Amino acid sequence: MATALVTGGTSGIGAEFARQLAASGYDLVLVARNPDRLASAAERLHADAGINVETISADLSDRADVARVAARIEDAEHPIDLLVNNAGEGFRTALASADVTAHEHAFDVMCRAVLVLGGAAARAMSGRRGTIINISSLQTYLATGAYAANKAWVTAYSQSLAVELRGTEIGVTVVLPGWVRTEWHERAGVRRSSLPGFLWTQPEAVVRIALRDARRGKVVCIPTVRYRVLGWFARHLPNAAVRRISAGISSGRDEASPSDSAGGAESSAMKADTA
Repeated sequence: MATALVTGGTSGIGAEFARQLAASGYDLVLVARNPDRLASAAERLHADAGINVETISADLSDRADVARVAARIEDAEHPIDLLVNNAGEGFRTALASADVTAHEHAFDVMCRAVLVLGGAAARAMSGRRGTIINISSLQTYLATGAYAANKAWVTAYSQSLAVELRGTEIGVTVVLPGWVRTEWHERAGVRRSSLPGFLWTQPEAVVRIALRDARRGKVVCIPTVRYRVLGWFARHLPNAAVRRISAGISSGRDEASPSDSAGGAESSAMKADTA
């Protein structure tokens, strides 16, 4: 039976990956910070799907914890067939802030951990079939602050890894969702009422499309037609227009949560998807 490892696998998109993979017959390794939520998720998934669920309590901003997860991925006696790098967090610390603590934490979780775990998976899957799915964001194509910059790195890294692994049986897919109805946005201080209803997507659809595109060998996956259209425009509009649109999005977001707009303020959403 194939085994999938999912980081940030107890909430939001990560939990939906776990559910759909379990329903498809995958055994699971769930990685998250909160041991109680891990135990609850493992019990529920085993009861619902009858699959084996292993849990690893790890904070992906901690290098020792990332090394433990990488070692599990490279355990040849218990191979991982599919890696989902999903753990992430929302934060809005100003790029010019003198205090870069939040930036360093976010980079460790959303970039460094993706690099280390993706590399471990590529080595472990060498000579056999495997899949690496990295969760990025449609903000890759915008200029909406530090979160967008981190996700742009994930998108570029994933495509570069796909090129590096060409000719092997290891597939790499980067997923660029738009706004998804999960607790992540609530923790990030984004009010659903501040965005048009048609822009919201369900995590079930995001994960279903992501897994489908990964099976088809697609490198860049933008779930739903409306976001593929928006992504096309974001990629082809003049850069000045993209910056104006990004400024409007950022301005509206700050108005929705003024307390998070001050430079250097750490968002209440720190570690949101690593729970």
